[in-house]
Amino acid sequence: MKKTIILAIVLIALVFCSIALSLAGHPPLPPETPSTTPPDQQSIAQGAQLAALGNCMACHTAKDGKPFAGSLPLNTPFGKIFSTNITPDPETGIGNWSLEAFTRAMRKGVSRDGHLLYPVFPYPHFQYMNDADIAFLYAYLMSREPVHAVAPANKLIFPLQFRPLIAGWNMLFLHPADKPNDADAAQSADWQRGRYLVNGAAHCAACHTPLNMLGAEKRGQTFAGGFIEGWDAPALTKLLHAPTPWTQQQLLQYLRTGLADQHGAAAGPMLPVTNSLADASEADVNAIATYLMALQEAAPAASAAPAAPAAPDKAAAAPAPELQSGATLFTATCASCHSASAPMSTLGGRPSLSQSTALNADHPRNTIRIILDGIDWEDSKSAHYMPAFSDMLTDAQIADIANYTRVTAGKRAPWPALDAAAVAKIRKESPTP
Repeated sequence: MKKTIILAIVLIALVFCSIALSLAGHPPLPPETPSTTPPDQQSIAQGAQLAALGNCMACHTAKDGKPFAGSLPLNTPFGKIFSTNITPDPETGIGNWSLEAFTRAMRKGVSRDGHLLYPVFPYPHFQYMNDADIAFLYAYLMSREPVHAVAPANKLIFPLQFRPLIAGWNMLFLHPADKPNDADAAQSADWQRGRYLVNGAAHCAACHTPLNMLGAEKRGQTFAGGFIEGWDAPALTKLLHAPTPWTQQQLLQYLRTGLADQHGAAAGPMLPVTNSLADASEADVNAIATYLMALQEAAPAASAAPAAPAAPDKAAAAPAPELQSGATLFTATCASCHSASAPMSTLGGRPSLSQSTALNADHPRNTIRIILDGIDWEDSKSAHYMPAFSDMLTDAQIADIANYTRVTAGKRAPWPALDAAAVAKIRKESPTP
């Protein structure tokens, strides 16, 4: 009740601030006829690399839709926002946008016609990008196939449909980009490049930082972990706390392939990120890994213990009675791939369940999400796949499998209060079309 009252007061204050700020307005910029001279191929190639680093296609492409044509539903705590068309279609995309208009959108969250963009578009991070990179990205997008596509209307809670409110949000949370200091200048070139990409084009903190009640990243908790599309985005500062501490090479492998043989496989919202980073330059992804590894908190003493045993096998000792249901279900549905002797566990450098980030997490959400949603087949050599069990297993069965696997593979106590009701709650967090 107290939180509701505080939120109401803040929203009322935002309304007045936003109205005052919006009176000044953001003037529309004149439409610009696309140049008949195509940008040079080097600029387009540079822009393609930046689009891959920023995962632009994943957010701006609907399921079964044309690339960059928008209309993908983005689920937020405040409702559903549909991504916009960023192809060079002059009527429904950005075909009549000048570089000036594109730059303003990237740095200030203002569309060409002057309306404010919702911060689900991460312009608070894109403002870190330099002029040259924004121009490269603009050249790349303008070289794409124009697609005539109008995004559906957003479905937001009242009064957030009122876009001038975003002016108040920007006043509170659109902080000027930090400038490098003397200590930054003393770092390696890879560290500096990684910092620039992580804070800018790659916008890693947008998912891996907790949000406040107004949907802004909590200052002072950058990379401490977040929540997106029904999944927990783990803290990026605790990679040394894993059962086997991450190395820079392992992180590079994971970011470029979606698979780290001593840790786990990308799933949920992270899977399209790794698919996109596969198209970025190895040097840039390595720079990202360099910077992220430099942010790590010291590993606790317990992390020096030997790695947990391999995945559970049906030949293992009989489980405790309270885990018997999970043992039976694991044998029937999971063991063909995840038992210690299964080909899927012994070939191809696949990680043991004992190393799984999801299985070793403090909250069972991601383990439940993987069982519910599976991992789609991506039709590539580096792809990993797991079928979805949302329609095959009950909530109670999923809870039993998760707890059994955590105890036998992770060598950790079952998650407190993980039962059918907890799984049902997590199941409802699934994004809906």
